[in-house]
Amino acid sequence: MPNNIEGRGLTDREMLQLCLELEKGRCRSISHTMLETSHKELREIYLQCFENANSNQYKLYEILNEKGWYQTDIASPEQISKVQEFMQNNLHPDNQF
Repeated sequence: MPNNIEGRGLTDREMLQLCLELEKGRCRSISHTMLETSHKELREIYLQCFENANSNQYKLYEILNEKGWYQTDIASPEQISKVQEFMQNNLHPDNQF
């Protein structure tokens, strides 16, 4: 597929990045809507939609990452331990009430 011929259109990278942002937005929107929905069957439909959008988002991320267009830092063991400790100390459901 041609990339940005004579300055017109979007490059492959730009298209993939836009698609990734759209899928991230879909995930946020669906999850917010699902959290406010009390109807059980409707929640299940939203959950299926969320799982689909989440899968699409991850596939797009993998493509971008594979091409070197979306790189993330690898967490160190110390960073992982910090997050685990924070989660255990601050977000454990048994300690909330």
